[in-house]
Amino acid sequence: MTLAAQLYTIRDHTQTTDDFATSMKKISDIGYTTVQVSAIGGDIPHEDVKQICDDSGLKICNTHIAYDTLLNDIDAVIAQHELWDTKHVAIGSMPNEFRTDEAGYRKFAEIANGIGEKLADAGLTFSYHNHSFEFMRFNGTTGLDILYNETNPEFVQAEIDTYWIQHGGGDPIAWIDRMANRMPVVHLKDLVMMPGDDPWKPVQAMAEVGEGNLNWRGIIDACQRAKVEYYAVEQDICPGDPFESLAISYKNLVAMGLQ
Repeated sequence: MTLAAQLYTIRDHTQTTDDFATSMKKISDIGYTTVQVSAIGGDIPHEDVKQICDDSGLKICNTHIAYDTLLNDIDAVIAQHELWDTKHVAIGSMPNEFRTDEAGYRKFAEIANGIGEKLADAGLTFSYHNHSFEFMRFNGTTGLDILYNETNPEFVQAEIDTYWIQHGGGDPIAWIDRMANRMPVVHLKDLVMMPGDDPWKPVQAMAEVGEGNLNWRGIIDACQRAKVEYYAVEQDICPGDPFESLAISYKNLVAMGLQ
């Protein structure tokens, strides 16, 4: 039950080598021992990323890799993950052109199977990170159902995001249970209701884990049943300092029994 910091949370602080090094020290000081590399500066050499993480006592558990890179330069992706001693590869979302109809989801599933098979041949896993748009329905079923029904679990695994499942009207616990033994990494973020312009229409917002309304005891139990390896804390939008948000989530999750 290893906690990881998803670096997308602090993307504004990881765009140069110096900022990346400073930020990794802050992440380590919070207590995290693992990170998911995502949205860092493209000019930071892979060797420097590895060295900085090593110097900060941080393991890289997984990544988010752009669709075009996975499709057109997969050998470089494999080499990058071998350098980082990282087994798990994920894609942050599907491109817009696949989202509009059932045929698009089926086409993306076909492509994802191919990418995942190549990564599996290299000893890596490939996971899909959901948002809420995948809960649009096509002929009585959701896009997310189509995606996972149409992909081979050996080649395409899940990176369930608790906030986005709830945001789309799904049940995070049910989806985690459904992805049992098919989900090496889960994304943890909370959902809270905030006042809107109309007092009768509050708005959904992201919150630090344990500061919102999700059923965390049930979610963690489901993750244990599903044999999740890494619990990645992510908060796309923070109310203030994103490092403080990561620290609040870390403290709350440790109090729930994770570490």
